[in-house]
Amino acid sequence: MRPQHADDAMATAPVVPAVRLRSVWVRYGPTVAVRDVDLTIARGTTTAIIGPNGSGKSTLLNTLSGLIRPTHGVVEVLGAPAARGSRRVAHVLQTTVANESVPLTVRETVRMGAYGRRGVLGRLTAGDRRAIDEAIDRMRIGDLVDRQLQELSGGQRQRVYVAQGLAQRAELLLLDEPITGLDLVTQETITATIADERAAGRSVVLTTHDVGTAHLADQAVLMATEVVAAGPPRVSLVPEHLATAYGGHVHLLDDGTVVLDEPHHHDHRYDDQLRG
Repeated sequence: MRPQHADDAMATAPVVPAVRLRSVWVRYGPTVAVRDVDLTIARGTTTAIIGPNGSGKSTLLNTLSGLIRPTHGVVEVLGAPAARGSRRVAHVLQTTVANESVPLTVRETVRMGAYGRRGVLGRLTAGDRRAIDEAIDRMRIGDLVDRQLQELSGGQRQRVYVAQGLAQRAELLLLDEPITGLDLVTQETITATIADERAAGRSVVLTTHDVGTAHLADQAVLMATEVVAAGPPRVSLVPEHLATAYGGHVHLLDDGTVVLDEPHHHDHRYDDQLRG
C-alpha cells in the first residue's frame, strides 16, 4: 500500500509548464530582437505569438527550440533548459527550401522526423513506422509520398514538413507562420492538426500575423520586441494593446472587427476547427 504522505506529495506536486521564460533578451550585435520577456505556457494548450514584422516572433520561437541562445535570461522547455535538437520538441520553420542536389521523396522527408529518436543509422520500430504513416495521413499527402520535394507546391511542401514534425512524436510542436499565404487545403489541414494536438494533451506554439487565427488559441502573446500583452485573446488582443504593438496600422471597423494593415492574410473558413 502506498504511504499516505506519498499520495499527498503527488497531489500537491506542481505541474511543470510547457514553456517558462524569465527575463529573456536576444541581441543580434547592437540590435535587440527580444527584450526582457517573461512568459509561461501551460501544457496541453495552444499559444499564438502575434506581432508586426520584426517584432521578435520568429526569434522567440527559435529560442524555444534552442536554435538561438538568449543573450540573457532563462529558457525552460518541458522542465529543462532549451536545447537544439531536443527529441521532445518539433520545430517547423517558416521557410524551408528543398535542396535539389539531395533528391528526397516525401516519404523519406517525413521519415527523418523519427531520426531524432533513433539516429540516422538507427533501426525504426513498428511504432516509428506507424507514426510516420499516421503523419502522412493526417497531412493528406498519401498521394505524394513517392514524389520529390522540389516537385511540390509551397502548400504541399509545408504539409510535408509539418508531417515530419508530427512523426517526431514530440510533446511540444513549434510552428512558424504555418498557414500564411498558403492554399486552402493546407490551411484546413494544418489548422485541424493544431486542434488535434491540443486535444491529445500536447502543446502547440505558433507565430502568426493574423488576429483571427490568434483569437482561436488558448493564449495570445502580442509582441513588439517585448511582450505587450499575454493571456486569453479576448484580453490580450484588445484594440489598445494592438495599437501599442502596431501603431497606426490598426483599424477598428463599425462592427467592432479589428483589421491590421499587414501584408499577410489567410482564409478564415476553416478557423473553427482550431477552436475545437
